[in-house]
Amino acid sequence: MNYDVIVIGSGPGGYVTAIRASQLGMKTAIVEKAELGGICLNWGCIPTKALLKSAQVFEYLKHAGDYGITVKEGSADFEAVIKRSRNVADGMSKGVQFLMKKNKIDVIAGYAKVKAGKKVEVTAADKTVSTLEAKSIIIATGARSRELPNLKQDGKKIFGYREAMSLPTQPKSMVVVGSGAIGVEFAYFYAAMGTKVTVVEFLPAIVPLEDEEVSKQLERSFKKISIDVMTNSSVESVDTSGAGCKVKIKTKDGEKMVECDVVLSAVGIAANIENIGLEDVGIATDRGKILVNKWYETNIPGYYAIGDVLPTQALAHVASAEGITCVEKIAGLNPEAIDYKNIPGCTYCQPEIASVGMTEKQAKEAGHELKIGKFPFSASGKAKAAGTPDGFIKLIFDAKYGELLGAHMIGATVTEMIAEIVAIRKLETTGHELIKTIHPHPTMSEAIMEAAAAAYGEVIHL
Repeated sequence: MNYDVIVIGSGPGGYVTAIRASQLGMKTAIVEKAELGGICLNWGCIPTKALLKSAQVFEYLKHAGDYGITVKEGSADFEAVIKRSRNVADGMSKGVQFLMKKNKIDVIAGYAKVKAGKKVEVTAADKTVSTLEAKSIIIATGARSRELPNLKQDGKKIFGYREAMSLPTQPKSMVVVGSGAIGVEFAYFYAAMGTKVTVVEFLPAIVPLEDEEVSKQLERSFKKISIDVMTNSSVESVDTSGAGCKVKIKTKDGEKMVECDVVLSAVGIAANIENIGLEDVGIATDRGKILVNKWYETNIPGYYAIGDVLPTQALAHVASAEGITCVEKIAGLNPEAIDYKNIPGCTYCQPEIASVGMTEKQAKEAGHELKIGKFPFSASGKAKAAGTPDGFIKLIFDAKYGELLGAHMIGATVTEMIAEIVAIRKLETTGHELIKTIHPHPTMSEAIMEAAAAAYGEVIHL
């Protein structure tokens, strides 16, 4: 079975890559050991957003009186919420199946291992083995929840994100270890549903990759919904011998014991590069990641890698962009290399977080003289009318040239607004041009214009 391109893995990196390859006239196959769509569609991005929407609706019901609406005896059916999330995921996976057929891509079920000579060995569920050949092989096997030595996951009392979105019953209490995007999204979901949540973060601030002011705002918002936040803290051990869990936590004030029903480990991800034949082919890796050039080719010609197996940002949209760039280069086109300094990051707790570019601290460390503009949603007519005044827009400009170095947002719908900033940075738009870009009123997005104006002393509504 000979192909132009074989893609290993059907997540948002893999299936997008396969579709683009097919569009470019290449005979394409995709190998998947589990569900089409990978972790993102089945156990990550999409089903978690369905859970978060249910939590948001429940929050609205609990605060309906704030909007002049009376709701009697509103309650959450946890099992139904989980079922809705799974149905959304199933529908999206079927959508990928349709796209594979539409684009005439061969879908091969099984576990793939790369072999020398541009071959892929696939072991099916019934243990039968087949060998495929291709001019180009693209590894897109993604990642999984990372385990800490002292926080071994048993799938029942201590678990990762996959189990967190399909628990049979709602826990009364939970400790979330790690406060990156996965950790804070699940912390918000379970807290909104009524679970008592404690977040433990080793670093000094939650969502530690975000601007410091964003981290502080999220911590304030979390405390409003009774989430306990423990920073500068680490989980030393978890005793699961009893009915629940006894979590020993080392803090700057000494050791503390927190009792809970379950523990969610959200301490990052590990790339799926073991046992896929890399050593047999001689493909170079470093610190658990595959090494590639800017067109995603490994050190072995004809073998490529994209997505979470690389040391780039582990985001679905990054994997998709990498895959498209990769196959366009293979096809002989002249794609533009990805600018990793202009990748948006989004976190979908409430309030939402979105950012791109440098934080204030990073910009100062890089030696820039700055103009910083900040506009709070408490001054936004749309935010006040919607009942979502928490948060702000923060824009960081280079004072000399007016370049927008970074944008940091926390508030309702900001994940829908960050693309404007990405486009502005791509087009090298200056602060003054942004101020003169008329934004519609009343909208959340006009806070971007106001933040730019604030940076230059021209803000109107503050």
